[in-house]
Amino acid sequence: MSDLRALTPELPRSLAARRPRIAVIGDALLDGWMTGTCDRLCREAPAPVVDVSTVDHVPGGAANTAVNLAALGAESVVVTAVGDDVAGDQLVAALRGEGVRTEQVVRATGRRTITKRRIIAGDQLVVRVDDGDRGPLAPDVSARLAYAVSRSLIGADAVLVCDYGTGVLGPEVVEAIKAVREDIPLLVVDAHSLARWRELSPDVVAPNANELAELLGGPLPSDARSRVEVLERERGALAELTGARAVMATLDRDGALLLDGEEPPHRTWARPAPETFTAGAGDTFVAALTIAVAAGTPLSTAAELAQAAADVVVHRPGTAVCTWAELAERLGSDQEALSEPDRLVKAVEEHRAAGQRIVFTNGCFDVLHRGHVAYLNQAKRLGDVLVVALNSDKGVRRLKGPERPVNTESDRAAVLAGLSCVDHVVLFDDDTPAELLRALRPEVYAKGGDYTPEMLPETPIVHALGGEVRILDYLSDHSTTAVIDRIRTGPS
Repeated sequence: MSDLRALTPELPRSLAARRPRIAVIGDALLDGWMTGTCDRLCREAPAPVVDVSTVDHVPGGAANTAVNLAALGAESVVVTAVGDDVAGDQLVAALRGEGVRTEQVVRATGRRTITKRRIIAGDQLVVRVDDGDRGPLAPDVSARLAYAVSRSLIGADAVLVCDYGTGVLGPEVVEAIKAVREDIPLLVVDAHSLARWRELSPDVVAPNANELAELLGGPLPSDARSRVEVLERERGALAELTGARAVMATLDRDGALLLDGEEPPHRTWARPAPETFTAGAGDTFVAALTIAVAAGTPLSTAAELAQAAADVVVHRPGTAVCTWAELAERLGSDQEALSEPDRLVKAVEEHRAAGQRIVFTNGCFDVLHRGHVAYLNQAKRLGDVLVVALNSDKGVRRLKGPERPVNTESDRAAVLAGLSCVDHVVLFDDDTPAELLRALRPEVYAKGGDYTPEMLPETPIVHALGGEVRILDYLSDHSTTAVIDRIRTGPS
């Protein structure tokens, strides 16, 4: 089984093989998608007439999170209350069809299941129609739900709370979780109002930008870099306000930011699609994050995995789901993982013409580990586009000895390309990337290690081209050597 600490194509398969049991407690709803064409306005008013050709109903909200968990290989149990109506029947049937356990779904007589129906003409969202009952559950229904919550927590590897303010998760549910909090290995909370979950001391909370602004009592900057700086500066306040060990701030098209105790901040970068009708990418993100952490994956690696899963679904219309096989393919795809030098020069020129700052770094990156990921994340923050020059297999053998590399250059390139912070990977055979530096003329040359700029043979080249050299946190080869030794000898 693969190392759960490494972001590799084998990781999703390994997580699915472990099949952690995860209880999703929250607001479930039914998403409706009505698609068709429009070529006229109605006579009664200047409103479009949509000739609907397809109608789909799929689980939404917490139910979509539960479906994503099942698709990623978890034993997914959904705990919620829905109406005893047709929409509720459709929702429960859809959940069962996707492999989600529904024995803890409470049916509320007289309550209308929340439904969000979207009408789409061509590539244009025309209108969204919401219906269903919001507000507190009836006392008897709330008591039944609290009992269902208590039953679902028995033997759970993780609990994921999805509280979107529809009134389903009342005080009785909070108390039911609180009563056994010490026995919950992992508690993740995704809630519009995180304050009400503070006393449960969540392990991870996953607020979006609006929820973060509400927590901090004011709007966040509009540009991503300033927003990240504010959140990093306020990390202590966020920990205090949420009671959480770690804050996983999701920033939509700007990726996500992990603030984990005293660990260095870790940012992911999204690869957004053009504006579409995708719904629920946040559900996919938190599902992938939860299954990874529940299985023992470090939070920074889990954040990268979650970003990759979200990137899969944003390229699809509708309420989309990412399977473990699709996630493995996304991480392992070596299509365009290695850039040809001539094409890379042209791509860099286009980036620069768009006003983007180019950061360049290089290394062997054999058996990618947590230190590598932190270093590359730090390098990306120095600009807008990160180019990683990768030593070829021949070059690694020359530098490290005949038993290295452990992974081939194509495998190393594919894993690097899977990191959200890496934009381009290019191969080089020489001992130094001098020729690539001359061809690409980066604004920043970043190097991790126990160096000073004066010790690097590349420094005069970078300075002559008008760039700067930045030495990042120390990254010793001993970390890679230790990982290789563990692989060869097995756990002690």
